[in-house]
Amino acid sequence: MTALEALTVGRVGVDLYPEQSGVPLAGVSTFAKSLGGTATNVAVAAARLGRSTSVLTKVGPDGFGEYVRQALREFGVSPEHVGTSAGLQTPVVFCSLDPPADPPLLFYRSPIAPDLTITENDVPWDIVESVPLLWVTGTGVSVEPARATQRKMLQRRGRRSHTVLDLDFRPMFWPGIETAREEIGWMLDHVTVAVGNRTEAEVAVGTADPDEAASRMLARGVELAVIKKGADGVLVATAEGRWTVPPQRVEVVCGLGAGDGFGGALIHGLLSGWDPVRIATYANAAGALVASRLACADAMPTADEIEELL
Repeated sequence: MTALEALTVGRVGVDLYPEQSGVPLAGVSTFAKSLGGTATNVAVAAARLGRSTSVLTKVGPDGFGEYVRQALREFGVSPEHVGTSAGLQTPVVFCSLDPPADPPLLFYRSPIAPDLTITENDVPWDIVESVPLLWVTGTGVSVEPARATQRKMLQRRGRRSHTVLDLDFRPMFWPGIETAREEIGWMLDHVTVAVGNRTEAEVAVGTADPDEAASRMLARGVELAVIKKGADGVLVATAEGRWTVPPQRVEVVCGLGAGDGFGGALIHGLLSGWDPVRIATYANAAGALVASRLACADAMPTADEIEELL
């Protein structure tokens, strides 16, 4: 078996995409099913680029949970660390392609999503300590018991390279900005890489200015700060310097999953030992390709597709 290269931790679910674009949910008549969830999509994206990945998450004891495990296998992602939460349902997310660039999402994760019930007993501690890349998310510390579990994972990890924080701020999962800033900020002190957009950076460090946000992250010991600026490109910053990589221009079909495609390519670049500019350029292309397609996991590009776009 190929040794595991990356373990992602966090959200999983089933995405239901309208087959009619540009209309509100009330006007949609049919939906297409796809694997979803940030941490899950990132693992799929990295696997598409040839990396050995697994996702630590949980599903419900239902048909959608079975679908998640089956889909992961088909995408080449190990489902070994997908647990089951008795009494809960696998999350479902409805997407409205109106507008396509930034579609609104309707989450069905009540009373709590299984992926937020991860406890110490669910964690493969030997992998957490030794895997070449560990990927955690801001959503993962939004509630207990996942919050305490993810904190302990980072403490056991000991800021080993590569420990990546996807800021992943979703306001509907938090009681308020201050709580999110406190919890996500704590994680910044325990990771080597932080990645997010301007809004997420503001939540994490108190400023939406990309340069200032990057400076604040580096001051807290982060080795690589990646701030996604949308149509203005991507800022990458290290102690040695900072660079802005221009955007890739595509016709947007659905903006969902673009950040996850970016994340999978970021994993690939970090594990390849590339310099920050090359990583950001490659990841930008991956995200652009996903934005030009419908669905998340199914839209993740191959290395050949990224190279062709570049």
